[in-house]
Amino acid sequence: MVLKRNCWDFMECGRESGGNKVSKTGVCPAATEQRLDGMNGGTNGGRACWVVAKTRCNGEVQGTLSSKTATCGGCNFYNFVQKEEYPDVVPIPNLLSKLNKQPDSPINPE
Repeated sequence: MVLKRNCWDFMECGRESGGNKVSKTGVCPAATEQRLDGMNGGTNGGRACWVVAKTRCNGEVQGTLSSKTATCGGCNFYNFVQKEEYPDVVPIPNLLSKLNKQPDSPINPE
C-alpha cells in the first residue's frame, strides 16, 4: 500500500496527533475525523480536510464547509489532492454523506 500525504504532512502544521503544535493549538479535527478514514487514500480526514469544520488555515480557525469554500478552493493541498486523485477524487457530496453518518453505537441491553 502506498502511503499518501495527509494535510498535516503537506502543510507541516504540527496539529496531527502527537504533533509539535498540539499543546498550543490542539489536535486538528481533520486528524481525528474517523468517518473520512481512507477517503482519497488518507488517514482519517487528512485528504478531505476541506469538508471538516474548524480546521485552521493561515493560523485562523475555519468554519463550516460553506464558509470554507473560497479558502479551500485556493489551497495548495486541496489542489494537490485533486490532481493526484484525478479522475477518482471523492466528490464533496460523497464526503459529506460519510460525515452525516453517525458512528456505530453499541447496543444497550435493557
